[in-house]
Amino acid sequence: MRCVFVVVLTMMLVACGTVPRQTDNACAVFEQRDGLFENWERSARRVEREYGVPVAVLMATVYAESGYRYNAKPPRRKLLGFIPWKRVSSAYGYSQALDGTWASYKKQTGRWMAKRNDFGDAIRFIGWYHHQSHLKNGIALNDAYRLYIAYHEGHAGYKRGSWSAPAKAGANRASKMAARYSSQLRNCSGW
Repeated sequence: MRCVFVVVLTMMLVACGTVPRQTDNACAVFEQRDGLFENWERSARRVEREYGVPVAVLMATVYAESGYRYNAKPPRRKLLGFIPWKRVSSAYGYSQALDGTWASYKKQTGRWMAKRNDFGDAIRFIGWYHHQSHLKNGIALNDAYRLYIAYHEGHAGYKRGSWSAPAKAGANRASKMAARYSSQLRNCSGW
């Protein structure tokens, strides 16, 4: 009996750390992560109710930022062109939230135990940040393109309007995926 428990626990932990197989299909992502303790659909719907950001936009942001990798990090700079050096930023996890922004989120929301490599915490952060973008910059909560720009460039960077090429490319990716996810979610069972 103890052996069975260890095997089941190991399988659950491995499943939490792997990227869903079909990340281009929202229904499939939710089907793959519908566990008792780790239920991505339930987490995403909760954030939609709390912050008003559509599930499709939330999931498209995760897709564009980390590709659903719980431990995603930005690339390292190269010293002398070939020696791995420091990372280009402190971004980490599903949401690719920076250290300072994550600390502000925890302080403002009181979610001191939140972790960037936990999907539920990360998607709640994304919803919170998008809601802040709505309040500070007047961006519609269903405008995946502009929400992503503000997410990537920061609220002040969005307001300046001089958006970087990576931000625009990510915003295009997020916008297209949000439209695709929205269409798919209308046809999912239970939606």
